[in-house]
Parts: sequence; structure tokens; C-alpha cells
Amino acid sequence: MVVNGRKWRATDPSLPEDVAARLRRHLMAARRAVRSATTADDETAERLARARVQHAKVALGERGTPWWEQSPDERRRRWEDHLAKLDADAPDQKDA
Repeated sequence: MVVNGRKWRATDPSLPEDVAARLRRHLMAARRAVRSATTADDETAERLARARVQHAKVALGERGTPWWEQSPDERRRRWEDHLAKLDADAPDQKDA
């Protein structure tokens, strides 16, 4: 999609809504963790939080191989693998 003349990649429309919602919760929690880590000047926590942001964005199809270039199986594997990683890194988020 294009916003103010700049291209932005949209979320993969094939994601089931419940999965997309979980991924967005993970993304927002990770972004809050980045902010907290930078405020606390904690480089290790910041690096881990930024890795969680990356996993969420890739799972949503907003980074990495474009979702429109992937087969349905590749798309499903992409979000399943990254969601599992996010759940493992932040178990309090998986049922939220």
C-alpha cells in the first residue's frame, strides 16, 4: 500500500484473523519492550525485543520474502514458525 507517497507492505491477507490478532499483540508487546529497553539503556533487552519485532513482522508478511511470491504452504509455514518462536519467547502473550 502507499501512504504519503511511500510504499508500505501490507499484512498477508491469507492469515486467519485469530492468528493475525495474536501476531499484532506480540508485535505491540515487542515494541513496548524496545521502548522500555532503550529508556533503561539495556542493550541486551533491546536486541532481544527488536528480534521479537522482526519475528512478528515477518510472520505478518510485512518483512522477508514477499507473501505474494510464496505458495500457500510457504505462507502457512512462515507464520506458524514465527508465531511458535514468539510464543516461546513471550509465553504470557500466547493466550492473550
